[in-house]
Amino acid sequence: MSPLPWLGLRAFVEVGRRGAIKSAAPALGVTPGAISQQIKALERRLGTPLFERHHRLLRLTPEGARLLAEIDESFAAIEQAVARRSGTAHRSGIVTVSTTPSLASTWLAARLGRFTAAHPSVEVRLQTTAALADVRGGEADVAIRHGKGTYAGLVSERLFAPRLVLVASPALLRMAAPLRTAADCLSFPLLQDRDRRDWSVWFAAAGLRPDPRASAGSSFGDDALLIRAAIAGQGLAVVRDVYAADDLAGGRLVQPLATAAETSLAYHVVVAPDRLALPRVAAFRDWIRAEALQGAAGS
Repeated sequence: MSPLPWLGLRAFVEVGRRGAIKSAAPALGVTPGAISQQIKALERRLGTPLFERHHRLLRLTPEGARLLAEIDESFAAIEQAVARRSGTAHRSGIVTVSTTPSLASTWLAARLGRFTAAHPSVEVRLQTTAALADVRGGEADVAIRHGKGTYAGLVSERLFAPRLVLVASPALLRMAAPLRTAADCLSFPLLQDRDRRDWSVWFAAAGLRPDPRASAGSSFGDDALLIRAAIAGQGLAVVRDVYAADDLAGGRLVQPLATAAETSLAYHVVVAPDRLALPRVAAFRDWIRAEALQGAAGS
């Protein structure tokens, strides 16, 4: 029997973990061209393609996904054994997660430590972008998307649906006129979201008629910045409850009125079918679903 193609298998695992030859090259210390040749040789040896190639993007074929699921943990075990004997820390896998800057900075980043504690051998690489990551093409292993939850060719599961709530700095409320009704908000500076729509939605939920003053005030392109401005006492803000949850719990913000406006869209965890079998991807997906359920139970 001919020897196992270790170099090809190693190259395949690193590319499968990262979804791109270029990003795997530094980990292997070789050129992207050398990795490409190793993988092609492995595919000839196995008699089946392991990746579908779309310009610069690679996507695991069904056979490639099965092979990666079978050998990824074996390579991780080898890496851990070497790391223990060399006295260096080493990660058994990388999971790339894509989401919006607002959710990442206000909700997800504060909770990632719990995932790391539960899965110390998995390294999370967090991508923050307003654009949709190409999950099927391997740009990210997991995406957390805000929408209706229908994404062709992807496995999607609902996490939570945010509600719009009124928040304010305690210091601002102490210095200003009493705030007892929704109409009282119009006497305060109003901090606006990028589209200047959330205040109108919240006022409608509170039973207030449309008012041109509802769209006046400084606007912020990112909800995390909007929350920081509210904490600084620059005005009142209407934000998604999931974004403000930690600041409300910590007393940096208060919710002066209980009115909450329901939204039609929800956050979903989205994964390509060929990555569901990867242990690190499954671990992150299970963890974030549990975090979402825990948050819903505590609300």
